Amino acid sequence: MTLRILLLCHGFNSLTQRLFIELGALGHTLSVEFDIAERVTEEAVELFGPQLVVAPFLKRRIPASVWTRLPCLVVHPGPPGDRGPSALDWAVLEGRQDWGVTVLQANAEFDAGPVWDHACVAMRAAPKGSLYRREVAEAAVQAVLRAVTRFAEGGARAPTAAAALAGTWRPAMPQSARRIDWLRDGTDRVLAKLRSADGQPGVADELFGLPCHLCDGHAASTAVLATLPPGAPGELLARRDGALLRRTIDGAVWIGHARAASACGDGAPFKLPAALAFAAQAERLPERPAPLERPDDEWGELRYRELGPPGARVGCLSFDFHNGAMSTAQCERLLAALREVRRRDTRVLLLLGGGDFFSNGIHLNCIEAAAHRPDDSAADESWRNINAMDDVALELITTTDRLTVAALRGNAGAGGAFLALAADEVWAHRGVVLNPHYKNMGNLYGSEYWTYLLPRRLGADGARALMQRRLPLGAAEAARLGLIDRCVDADPTAFEAQAVAGALALAVSHNLARRVADKQVARIADEARRPLAEYRQDELSRMHRNFYGFDPSYHVARYHFVHKLPQAWTPRHLAVHRGAGG
Repeated sequence: MTLRILLLCHGFNSLTQRLFIELGALGHTLSVEFDIAERVTEEAVELFGPQLVVAPFLKRRIPASVWTRLPCLVVHPGPPGDRGPSALDWAVLEGRQDWGVTVLQANAEFDAGPVWDHACVAMRAAPKGSLYRREVAEAAVQAVLRAVTRFAEGGARAPTAAAALAGTWRPAMPQSARRIDWLRDGTDRVLAKLRSADGQPGVADELFGLPCHLCDGHAASTAVLATLPPGAPGELLARRDGALLRRTIDGAVWIGHARAASACGDGAPFKLPAALAFAAQAERLPERPAPLERPDDEWGELRYRELGPPGARVGCLSFDFHNGAMSTAQCERLLAALREVRRRDTRVLLLLGGGDFFSNGIHLNCIEAAAHRPDDSAADESWRNINAMDDVALELITTTDRLTVAALRGNAGAGGAFLALAADEVWAHRGVVLNPHYKNMGNLYGSEYWTYLLPRRLGADGARALMQRRLPLGAAEAARLGLIDRCVDADPTAFEAQAVAGALALAVSHNLARRVADKQVARIADEARRPLAEYRQDELSRMHRNFYGFDPSYHVARYHFVHKLPQAWTPRHLAVHRGAGG
């Protein structure tokens, strides 16, 4: 039996998108409403007439006028009995090895309704955002699908009337619980505090004597520690890839991102690479770049390794940019890395992107920061950034002396999705969500040679339909459409190993030389038909209007995104119940 299901959420985050895809694939009729106000939620229920409400991501309780009227299943990122709004924060801070996800029915008590399903989560030493996007999301999807199936099969009540009674109410984690004592906390403890506050709200602290919030921490390697002169804990020592190196009592950590508590540094009170948030002060620190090939414990955004026998080598290039955003500087570093690895004697280049995101395109926060700098603007930085993204895409498209494979370990959106399509083949695991469109960011036209890359895979009509759709796409559907070449039924860890094995198999395949030769012939023919420079010029002429034209939609949407302003309405392509005939 299929159902009418309303997805009620604070925002259309990665878990909500994944459930939208999975529930839709099962044939359920879906609509989405953002939890803006009680009356708005009540109106959505009245308009859509759902049989079930599923709430994957909320920041407040569902109104009694709704949960008393129809069943509402809430996803809680904790095991049965855990209660409170900072469940995952506490689990990360306390170093829990095993955690869970609970699907419970909303009632008058917070996180205490009847349990419909739950799943276990094996924790990694990782930021809470990474755990949420990977292990927690996978467990939540499986638990929700089981609960919805049970409901569809006639279960008007939870399998057992027992509520999540056991356990303890944990309040929202205060900053006092995360505060770093640089004179007492060792590296592991500093990392636990930073990881527990990943994304939001960050750890309240200071850099260069100025108040800020810190996140995105990475341990310094033993090699780096061996070169450090004696000094005091808390001292700032160096910079790398936008991060700042800070001494602890037993080592040091790279602090990747910071959010100014007030107008300081570049005057940008939103999250930025730490060395950019305090650009003038960080400039005085020595730069410690990381080589592309290095030991595993040496942190850096770009990493390269080679595998396979002589004559059939595979190069693996990772670009693990925070949240998948690629600033102008990051694009320039990636371009330099691509040019360096092209000089290596490999037959296949495997592009691994990042562990959580392959890429999400231009860096909106860094673009917003340009609006706070004298003699600069968000429009100018947008223009620099999109040209730098195009340069990376062009480098991949014109790499014709070997096969290139984009292996999506994490989600990809906007220009990042088309960067993947610049490779010869695109592989993804079953949990990857693609957003191959630009319009949701203020009706951007988009670049990254998408007008060349997308029709090659979907045809002109298919490309047009996909770009107008504005909805997330699961890896399985993307493979069926021909947007990607392979959807692997594996989790992210297993997928990476399988992608490497697949690339090694390609490198020794009997027809590899013929495939490379055919690729070169096709590129020459495509260039004769219409040069890549024309595609780029046409795309960028439209992007120039987005950045500099009379319509401010892009700049308004970017400002709202960067400053995390509350949603004022649910977009009509999600809230189908508010459309014509809804």
